[in-house]
Amino acid sequence: MSITDARPTGDAVPDPAGDAGGTPSHEHAPPRPRRPWLMPLLLRVHFYAGILVGPFILIAAVSGALYVVTPQIERVVYAHELRAPVSETSLTLGEQVRIAQDHIGDAATLAAVRPAPGPGDTTRVMFAQEGLGPSETRAVFIDPGTGEIRGDQTVYGTSGALPLRTWVDQLHRSLNLGEPGRLYSELAASWLGVVVLAGLGLWIARFRTTRAKRDLLRPRRGATGYRRLFGWHASLGVWLVIGAVFLSASGITWSTYGGANVSSLRAALSWQAPALETALGGDAAAGDPHADHGVVAAPTAAVAPEAFDDVLAVARTENVDVGLVEIRPPSAAGQAWVVQEIQRSFPTQVDAVSIDGETLAVVDRVDFADYPVMAKLARWAVDLHMGTMFGLVNQIVLFIVASGIAAMVVLGYAMWWKRRPTRDAARGAGSAPAEALPQAPLWGIALVVAVAIGVGFLLPLLGITLAAFVIGDAVVQAVRHRRHSVTRPRPTR
Repeated sequence: MSITDARPTGDAVPDPAGDAGGTPSHEHAPPRPRRPWLMPLLLRVHFYAGILVGPFILIAAVSGALYVVTPQIERVVYAHELRAPVSETSLTLGEQVRIAQDHIGDAATLAAVRPAPGPGDTTRVMFAQEGLGPSETRAVFIDPGTGEIRGDQTVYGTSGALPLRTWVDQLHRSLNLGEPGRLYSELAASWLGVVVLAGLGLWIARFRTTRAKRDLLRPRRGATGYRRLFGWHASLGVWLVIGAVFLSASGITWSTYGGANVSSLRAALSWQAPALETALGGDAAAGDPHADHGVVAAPTAAVAPEAFDDVLAVARTENVDVGLVEIRPPSAAGQAWVVQEIQRSFPTQVDAVSIDGETLAVVDRVDFADYPVMAKLARWAVDLHMGTMFGLVNQIVLFIVASGIAAMVVLGYAMWWKRRPTRDAARGAGSAPAEALPQAPLWGIALVVAVAIGVGFLLPLLGITLAAFVIGDAVVQAVRHRRHSVTRPRPTR
């Protein structure tokens, strides 16, 4: 019995419909109707996830917004490496490769070449070198007109990010802590979707019952204190729902554990990109929209620089028809050359062709038009998430969404602080919403448990932290109930 159930001192009031012994009325009272449980449950999830995982989401949002603007910053900071004076003369790829090799010497092994995509651009001759990280290469930037070496930098991934953008990218991905740091981004991506969807459920429930519906679509005018913060939090949140859920879902595909499960699911459902056959014996290499984050393979045998021109010429007669391409020599004996389009803007140009370096015969070709629908969607999701698909427009939208998510986290903490019980100096911040799951019917509890188990299998890190939250919350509630049962007054009979 809680303190609110205690009666004043005196005899029990007899139940007129009871037995002659005067059984107290509450023993024959009809059962109390169940209180609503779904919305309080969403509120509790939204509260706890926002408070406990908010810092991870905030860091991911701020670093993501910063990453979005790095391509423009990169073009300014590395203008000398990326650009060269337009010249009426031009060197062959083979001549440019020889210049780069003479510059490098025996310190590294030739791995790929990216011809200058247009007038005024430089050619990248890329080398695999011991000590570089996954998907990193050492790039020598060559003026295709004069052969001048414009720079020598470490670059990363298919995007060809230079050191500044790579640092911001790794901050967003792993806090620059390497593989262990990726757990932070997996937590942020996983819980972002949970927080947003729970918040959307709460918003819908309030929108259906409130008369001032416009106050949930834009901040309420004249509101102050907590109501002002809530108005901004609710109205800003509903406009960011689609973008936030997209970033959560697409971000999970990069994660360590959840991403591996997503890849396994795509493979089981044949949702992967078609494989390009690269082995002259017939083996194929599977396509992957995240392939730019792997290990760079270096050729095991010497490659004639002039072969780059010959292989590219054959590829141009097949399906390679854009300026942004990468030419990779065989990584081992019995392997074909690969010429891959790397244009990530729309319309998507990622066609690839493999070529026998000895005979210049086409071994295989893969066109983006032949990708399964789900493989195309995966490719587009990655490019949208990175801000490359629609250029500047894509970047602006991502910057707004990421900045909005960061603002939502800050507003959430401000609301929590505003709701603190000011009369109790011992408590510095607002308390959690009341328990909800004990009020749920059996089918509701079973549904919640089933969803939690399913989510835990697909997203293990989310499942583990969710279980930790539930156990921790149960312990806190048990301690509170025990303290309350010791201090509450007992009714006098």
